This record gives sequence, structure tokens and C-alpha cells, in this order.
Amino acid sequence: MGLPLEQRRYTIAEYLELEEKSEVKNEFHDGEILAMAGGSYSQSRIIMNLGLAAGMRLKGSSCFMLESNMRVRVGKRLNYLYPDANIVCRKPEFDPDDIKQTTITNPRVIFEILSDSTERYDRGEKFSLYRDIDSMEDYVLVSQSTAMVETYSRQKDGAWRIAVYQGLAAVAKLPSVSIELPLAELYIGVDLVEK
Repeated sequence: MGLPLEQRRYTIAEYLELEEKSEVKNEFHDGEILAMAGGSYSQSRIIMNLGLAAGMRLKGSSCFMLESNMRVRVGKRLNYLYPDANIVCRKPEFDPDDIKQTTITNPRVIFEILSDSTERYDRGEKFSLYRDIDSMEDYVLVSQSTAMVETYSRQKDGAWRIAVYQGLAAVAKLPSVSIELPLAELYIGVDLVEK
């Protein structure tokens, strides 16, 4: 998570107006605007590989991929976040406060690519916020440095079940959209650290 732009509170309208003109992405947390950290080559490759792999497997279904330029609003809360990628099923629902339709409210799957600077935030506060999105059924964390994907799947009782997939031979399962993602496809062109 980044640093606040200014030490003052912003309205949603002010944030959306600033974000429309901004050259960098900023998250909105209950009146506070926070600059996001920049990405890396590995992160960019993984996001593109993920889009291709998941996109092909979703073809013909009512679900589709969106990349990191589409913001997500957390339920009725005053939080706007930029996931690295997400999957929406059926018709996208746009935030009524965002007339430009640059913010959705109904992702089914959210992906975050972990980095040293974001891992703690992605696993902690950001996941806590995402859990308030009623439509989200799978939260997927993808390591940048080793072949590892963790999926958190919402159960009928509201609990979250974790599954860990390790190694290039592993295949991650996303139950809410009925697809499987071979890790070998996600890490094409990425230099990995052996464990």
C-alpha cells in the first residue's frame, strides 16, 4: 500500500475526478487517497499470462477477465481498490457513484500478484476488504518469485477454504468459475527462484 497523497479527507467525487486525470493509480480508503506501488516485469508477464490462460478457459461462458485498469468498489464501504485482475460473470455492475463506469462492484474472482512490497497488504488488509464484496467467491494470490498459487474459496457457511498449488506441474482450481489454470502457463517467461 502506498503513502497518502495529502493529509486531508476526500469525497468519492473528488477521488474519482482526481483519478480520471492521474497518470498513476491511487486507491481510496474512506476519504484517504493512497498512491499504489509500481509493478515489475515479472508481475506484468504473469498478469498477461493469466489473462490468456483464464480468458481461453472462460470462452463460451458468461464470465470474462478484466485487467488491472478496472477499479473495484468494496460493497457499501468507502473503499476503491485496483486488483491485478478479476473475473466478472454475467453483466458487470458499475458503481453508481462513478458515471464514467471505471469501477465495478461484482467481481467473482480477484487476483493479486504478490511482491515484497505488497504481499503483507494483499494477504491482510486488502483481503479483509475484498471479503466484504458479496459477489467474490475466489481470491487468488500468485507468487512472483516461485511457482505458487494460493486460492481462497468462500464456502456456503461464509468460511474461506485455502488451497495451495506449488510447482510448474501443479494446476490451480477456481471452483466458482469451473476452470483450472496450469501454473506452467502462468509463469511463461518469468525467472523463478528455486526452493
